[in-house]
Amino acid sequence: MTKKNKYFHPVMAFLILTGITMIISGILSLLDISTTLYKINSTTLEYSTELVKINNMFSLSGMKYIFSETVSNFVNFAPFSSLIIILIGFGVMESSGFLKAAITFLTKKMKKNTVTFIIIFLSIIGSVMGDLAYVILLPLSALIFKYGKRNPWIGIIASFAGLTCGQGLSFIFTSVDSSLLSMSLTAARVIDIGYRMASISGVFIMAAAVVILSILLTNITEKELAPKLGKYESEEEEVETTLGKKEVRGLVFSLLASGAYVLFFLYNIIPGLPFSGALLDNSQILYIDKLFSYNSFFSNGFVFVVTMFFIILGLFYGLGARTIESPKDFVNSLGYALDGIGNTIVLIFVASLFISVFKNSNIGSVIVAFLANLIREVGFSGIPLIILLILVSMISTLVMPTSISKWAILSPIAIPVFMNAGITPEFTQVIFRFGESITMGLTPLMAYFVIYLAMLNKYKPNKENLSVTESIKHQAPFALVTGIALIIIIILWYVIGLPIGFNGVTVL
Repeated sequence: MTKKNKYFHPVMAFLILTGITMIISGILSLLDISTTLYKINSTTLEYSTELVKINNMFSLSGMKYIFSETVSNFVNFAPFSSLIIILIGFGVMESSGFLKAAITFLTKKMKKNTVTFIIIFLSIIGSVMGDLAYVILLPLSALIFKYGKRNPWIGIIASFAGLTCGQGLSFIFTSVDSSLLSMSLTAARVIDIGYRMASISGVFIMAAAVVILSILLTNITEKELAPKLGKYESEEEEVETTLGKKEVRGLVFSLLASGAYVLFFLYNIIPGLPFSGALLDNSQILYIDKLFSYNSFFSNGFVFVVTMFFIILGLFYGLGARTIESPKDFVNSLGYALDGIGNTIVLIFVASLFISVFKNSNIGSVIVAFLANLIREVGFSGIPLIILLILVSMISTLVMPTSISKWAILSPIAIPVFMNAGITPEFTQVIFRFGESITMGLTPLMAYFVIYLAMLNKYKPNKENLSVTESIKHQAPFALVTGIALIIIIILWYVIGLPIGFNGVTVL
């Protein structure tokens, strides 16, 4: 039997998953499967309940939803628009020769392990950029390995592992952390009306986890993944990059121009300076919310801001190195990275269909709400309770990858249960974040999983498309090691009673 007969094409896999979701939702709906969802009123701190039922997608109403909402769901699917726009900037950087020259300059004297460690470390802390990190770091990691005469798959797989395994390791406070903290604080005040939480309350344990995971994932990449994948056989003939006067001049031009661009935007996101803060939403209280709220210019235009940064890097390098000599050269470079992207667009379309159908079926919400109720009903305390929340977070992430959506369901129950067991809300939130980091890279319901799959298929060594199951299999060792490491860290912190962050916050 050939490999072609063993695996479904990724497009067919997503279509089959969509069909399976519709059938399962129909069966569960007929069985009247439901569960109770608990919510807390942030003003009165009183609980309210809501019965969460399965929506039958294998019905007339389900079909109406699919036919009426598929186009808008695809157009508004974040990975689609972000990838297209970012690739415009990548095209200018790559076609002008900037990326090849810059990567050669930065990595030529570096050891392989060092390059891998840097990529994984940057991917783990990439949560500060939000979901945009996926569309920047995945293609960039592929090119770093390609220009370093190594298999681009190594860079893609390692970077995706870092991005997903580091999803919940936010020692730098982000807009997601702000939303999670708000939910945790509301739930905590059900038990203690005067409870307060700080944005830096988990920085110690998060920083330790980032460093430990960076080292562990680097070892897996170099000792297990790289030998297994072997060398990359490209159809393109790679020419050795030499940094002559033109290339150095191009790098200097790009550095000066991009530096001025960055300084302009940094000045405009620093409040309190003369004529500064123009890109912030000053109606917010926390700085991170001023920066990334829905009404913030910086937040709404962040993808374009990054794209323009890439364009400036590539354009001014091209002017300095004489690889861009006319407006026609520049215009052609804008579409350079978009050549042959048709298969990727189709893949993103079917992935958006699957994700929207699954989300609308309410299967994920019912499962997460059931697991939330389980936390309260089992009566665990101490380490068994900690392990239970990790497992609940892991399973919940497989069916509902979005952190805010999960915690909105889990926190009203988990926070009070843990406080009654003598465990602080800050530590409870850390446990939840660690749990979702373990399985984030294993679910095709995670919106940016399709970007990972598309990048792997772009650099596939033969004409066969990599299947969804194979792409998940590459992430399994990383998830396993991440799970073991984070569970050990959590338990050690709990047993020893170390502070998890500033302000004297401990686990108890």
